[in-house]
Amino acid sequence: MTKTPRISFEFFPPQGLDASFRLWDTVQALAPMQPEFVSVTYGAGGTTRKLTHEAVGIIHRNYGLNVAAHLTCVDASKAETMEIVESYYEAGVREIVALRGDAPKGAAAWEKHPDGFASSVELVEAIAKTGKFKVRVGAYPEPHPDSASTQADVDFLKRKIDAGATSAMTQFFFEADTFFRFRDACVKAGITAPVIPGILPVISWEGAKKFAKRCGTDVPARLDEAFTRAARDGREELYALAQCTQLCDRLIEGGVEDLHFYTLNRPELTREVVRALGIQPQLVLENVA
Repeated sequence: MTKTPRISFEFFPPQGLDASFRLWDTVQALAPMQPEFVSVTYGAGGTTRKLTHEAVGIIHRNYGLNVAAHLTCVDASKAETMEIVESYYEAGVREIVALRGDAPKGAAAWEKHPDGFASSVELVEAIAKTGKFKVRVGAYPEPHPDSASTQADVDFLKRKIDAGATSAMTQFFFEADTFFRFRDACVKAGITAPVIPGILPVISWEGAKKFAKRCGTDVPARLDEAFTRAARDGREELYALAQCTQLCDRLIEGGVEDLHFYTLNRPELTREVVRALGIQPQLVLENVA
């Protein structure tokens, strides 16, 4: 019998009224699934820093969820970044996802702020030294766009763990074997911290392919053909549910105990996948005071 995994969800902060309603609908739909934690992202180049902080506080206060707030090195001095860290602590947050971050929109490449952290390793080390947070980081089972190879990504992940990170969530992928190869490489490198696979339920296949191209994620030809056929036959949603559930099942059969879902603030498919894995919703009382 397949073991029921622990789960977590990623949300992104709203940038408008419609997006705001969508975020809260997503939180309301997925909070009853009892996630281990939920994370809230930054926009590219740190563009949603204030919105992220507000969303983190509201989710923590109103839903009682364990929130891991994203934090990047982009466009901020070390002092400014650590002020944000302290404000998260004051808001009741005890977990941070520490990332280098992407280059601001329009920039040719990522550049260090003159007084800022030079890498996610430095950021992890600074947060860990406070002794106030569990620090999570990103991991890349396929080479990061700025990386020379998967082995280089494994080596860099080891540096982040050694700097004080306690776990990592991977970029999404479409083949379970991609994760298993990466996990084996991590073990060989001496990484003992949990490496949690990141799962992308496919709400739009065309959108997922564009996302994959930006992230350096391989798109298997067989999957492209299958989604194309499913869309032509009017059953793309059904196939997306089957594809994502099968991927999760394969990971669990391979010993994975935690799954991190990139919800894109669209909860329906994620909720159906989680239920298919044997996790049933529990009553959550929202704090409306």
